[in-house]
Amino acid sequence: MELRHLRHFVALAEEGHFGRAAERVFVVQQALSNSIKNLEDEVGVPLVRRTTRRVQLTPAGEEFLVGARQTLALAAQTVEGARRAARGEVGRLTLGFVSGLAFGGLPEIVRVFRERFPEVSVDLRELTAQEQEAGLRGGTVDLGLMLLPVRDPSLSSRPLWRQPLVAALPAGHPLATRAELEIGDLAGEPFVFFPRHLRATYFDQVMRWTSGAGYTPGVVQEAIEVPTLLSLVAAGIGVFLPIRFFESLALPGVVYRPVRDAPLIEIVAVWRGGGEVSPVVGSFLEVAAEVLGSGQANP
Repeated sequence: MELRHLRHFVALAEEGHFGRAAERVFVVQQALSNSIKNLEDEVGVPLVRRTTRRVQLTPAGEEFLVGARQTLALAAQTVEGARRAARGEVGRLTLGFVSGLAFGGLPEIVRVFRERFPEVSVDLRELTAQEQEAGLRGGTVDLGLMLLPVRDPSLSSRPLWRQPLVAALPAGHPLATRAELEIGDLAGEPFVFFPRHLRATYFDQVMRWTSGAGYTPGVVQEAIEVPTLLSLVAAGIGVFLPIRFFESLALPGVVYRPVRDAPLIEIVAVWRGGGEVSPVVGSFLEVAAEVLGSGQANP
């Protein structure tokens, strides 16, 4: 049984006339008549009564009309569902992100994405870069947001935005009175920072920057989360060099100051390589580019 036969039957039932029904479905009248006859042969019972003036449905035809309309509606929904999936409007997105992005960029992007694509279920997972790469390879993560570099050559990536490092200082620190700092101004200051094995790229970039100014930071306290490190700054234990978007984490006792010629930390989107991005991933990347480009995410 073909959908076109059902369309022909519904048109005939609603028009009550072979000529008008044929015009409605853009076929000649004889083709429509043959289509209805083939349908009746397949069903095994008469569906219409033919008269010289009007076509009427048999009781079987009345019942068949209900199912025909439902079948055509379901077919249309199925086609539209496939098209929406191809446009990335429905489905599921498992999104990995490194600690810190929750304070800058990511909330705004996710909010706009969910408003625009309410039928895409977004599963957010805070993961290290290594955990994201493993999840992408294993299929448990669809898209990752992390800092460069991406170590796995089988993964594809796209730059999203760049953020400079800033100085986080105790509120009473003498340098807090200045509008802008030089990295050399922090020579001799006690630092708080991540353990290198957790943020090797970030750690090494800071060390190269300070080395260029002629010193190596003296790290007096380590912690694994940025809010904890900023709490140590507020307590006066040391200074810290976070990415600028952490300025949105307004912690009492901490002031942020820009540092001249600060290195830019690049945040990239990463997905499984070997082909085009999935429609849902593509939709998310489009929204991210739009939000970041408009300044809504304050990159």
